[in-house]
Amino acid sequence: MQDPRNPRPPSGLAWRWGVIGLAVVGTALVFGYAGGWLTPDRLGPKKIVSLLQANSGLHPGYRRNHAKGICVGGRFESNGQLASFSEAKLFGQGVSTPLVGRFAIPGGNPQAPDSSAPIRSMALRFDMADGEQWRTGMNAMPVFPVSTPKDFYDLNVATAPDPATGKPNPDKAKAFFGSHPETGPFLAWISQAKPPASYVDETYKSLNAFYLRDGSGQRHAVRWQVVPETPSTGDGSPAAGDTDYLAADLQKRLAAGPARWHLQFVFANDGDPVDDAAKAWPDDRKVVDAGTIVLDSWQPQADGPCRDVNYDPAILPHGMEISGDPIIVARSAAYAESYLRRTSEEGHLPGTERPKEGQP
Repeated sequence: MQDPRNPRPPSGLAWRWGVIGLAVVGTALVFGYAGGWLTPDRLGPKKIVSLLQANSGLHPGYRRNHAKGICVGGRFESNGQLASFSEAKLFGQGVSTPLVGRFAIPGGNPQAPDSSAPIRSMALRFDMADGEQWRTGMNAMPVFPVSTPKDFYDLNVATAPDPATGKPNPDKAKAFFGSHPETGPFLAWISQAKPPASYVDETYKSLNAFYLRDGSGQRHAVRWQVVPETPSTGDGSPAAGDTDYLAADLQKRLAAGPARWHLQFVFANDGDPVDDAAKAWPDDRKVVDAGTIVLDSWQPQADGPCRDVNYDPAILPHGMEISGDPIIVARSAAYAESYLRRTSEEGHLPGTERPKEGQP
């Protein structure tokens, strides 16, 4: 396993999983360039979404990434423990906030088998009584592979399918990993990743850092994670020939009763990297359990309530703010571009069934 403290060009199992994992992440976590970082040759959201579309193939009316998914519904039950750190009303003692969510796998192909990706995602929209919303997209992995939008774009170029083979060119992929030592922690993790065969068993993380602002105006840098109450039940191996086991498992579990996760906020110490999602924080950081996410219903994505939701991570209530991580704003821009594409395709494809969700 590659030592993240001494990165080197990956080899063996870590390298093979890296090619798969980073290519998948490239289609899972779509980001555009919303600022002027690359002027005059700035790569805007249209260009990066087009690249992701080319890598996965065009599937009109679907997200360009996380195309295969399922809607869920439920609520967040606050225990009040975060109220002293944020003025956001959903964190008040005893407050129950309805939510609309979505589980998905990475990739732009809505017919892809669930086993095609080693990462799962959870997106949530919290709807507060006063009309405010909090939207978040999380992934079941510890760190993001790269630190900047430019490197994310280059990653997708390096891991694009070769027209001759339909797979990433190993030389290009290896050259990218070797020249980007920040990918070491992600490669080390994915070389041993065994995702459970259930959305319910996963822990989902924000990866990007944000700020909470309390009543006195003080800011607190945090990342959050959603930790399941249900213990893992397997090693992620589907039944032979089963390509849609995640949705089937979720439906079965919710029929037996609600699924629950603890919404936990991890607080940065002074000096922890707040603007770099490729760098993990030490495990000893303060954690505050804000309450319980309860999911009790599911719907097909084609006509479910998550269909029209853009899970833009920059949509935050009063008491929460974005950090200086450039990937957050870039995500917001690309999500909007993907949403515009699929809604326009719906207008030109009458009678076709299509989802219209918010993760691109």
